[in-house]
Amino acid sequence: MDVEAAGGARTLTRNRERFREQQLVQQVLSRQETQVKHRRRSDGAFKTDPVRLQRQEGRRDSVVNGHCDGMVKRPAGGPSQPPAAESGSQRPVMESWREDRTRSVEDNEMSLPSLAAAYTTILRGLGEDPQRQGLLKTPWRAATAMQFFTKGYQEKIIDVLNDAIFDEDHDEMVIVKDIDMFSMCEHHLVPIFGRVHIGYLPNKRVLGLSKLARIVEIYSRRLQGEVDQTDSRGDHRGPAAHRGGVVIEATHMCMVMRGVQKMNSKTVTSTMLGVFREDPKTRDEFLTLIRS
Repeated sequence: MDVEAAGGARTLTRNRERFREQQLVQQVLSRQETQVKHRRRSDGAFKTDPVRLQRQEGRRDSVVNGHCDGMVKRPAGGPSQPPAAESGSQRPVMESWREDRTRSVEDNEMSLPSLAAAYTTILRGLGEDPQRQGLLKTPWRAATAMQFFTKGYQEKIIDVLNDAIFDEDHDEMVIVKDIDMFSMCEHHLVPIFGRVHIGYLPNKRVLGLSKLARIVEIYSRRLQGEVDQTDSRGDHRGPAAHRGGVVIEATHMCMVMRGVQKMNSKTVTSTMLGVFREDPKTRDEFLTLIRS
């Protein structure tokens, strides 16, 4: 009887702990919902990323055997997208680099408890005991790590550029290649890592070289697919680079450590804009230089 009573007491204690955790999660989610409603009333409706909106309306790159060629984009058409929206460098997506922050440091602080509680639920769902010594702080560590992995939502291109667009008597090709990139697959939440190559024709306006690497960092630290990353970097290099190209070579852990489990597979995606798309010689020069 004593053994049964002890077992019943332990079960009751575990049930109480789970109930308290569920109450904490509900309280945090309720506070966040109230804050979001207040923010919507004060600031109006949330802004939609024009690049993602354009992509949802039908813009797609062709992907053949892991290679995506950004030169075959087609406008979505329809009444919601006027013809002028795709006219060269003047299309609206080029200005979305000015307004693209969707998360703040304050948002991180508010969401950390609910993220940690969610990781506690995941651990329990996997059959683990979140109360054992090795996992006591894991939910908080995982929550802060995920916020770091996705810190690109906290940054804006306009802040990174920091007036680093200069008027120069230079119109030859500028390339920064082999920029390290770490991102997260939006389908499985596993890493994507590789290299980014960026080139553009300045047209008398030059962007600070380090800013290209910083732009890569911003758009890498978000949940997305590699095609999304290539488009984002091509469309968000600011007014100094309306004529350029972006190539990404990356390893997707969703293909390496799960699924087909092909250890040496890589995905190559590209986006070409302006003369890089229209002039084969310019495009070939760019592709040759990044391979050299």
